[in-house]
Amino acid sequence: MEPISSLSRPYLYIQVDGASGSEEVEIAFTNPGGEPAEDDWLTAEWASSTGTGARARILIGPGGAVALPDGTYMAWIRVNGAVERPVLPSGLVPIT
Repeated sequence: MEPISSLSRPYLYIQVDGASGSEEVEIAFTNPGGEPAEDDWLTAEWASSTGTGARARILIGPGGAVALPDGTYMAWIRVNGAVERPVLPSGLVPIT
């Protein structure tokens, strides 16, 4: 992923294969190598869905759901389905 300026406020998109786009979805950010604690989860939303999955999004940066200081973060996504609740690492997010 290309670095994101800590001064900008973009949506961060995460593809989730197998999601319908109707489940509750949350995103967390941790230091690389760490796992999210319960308090780390932020409400996200679905942006679009296809026959194979859905894309979640969260607004990051000043005035967004979370403002991340300069550094590299691991993004995590949690999909709260009727029975299943997968927690998936979703890649590194560099903030400069």
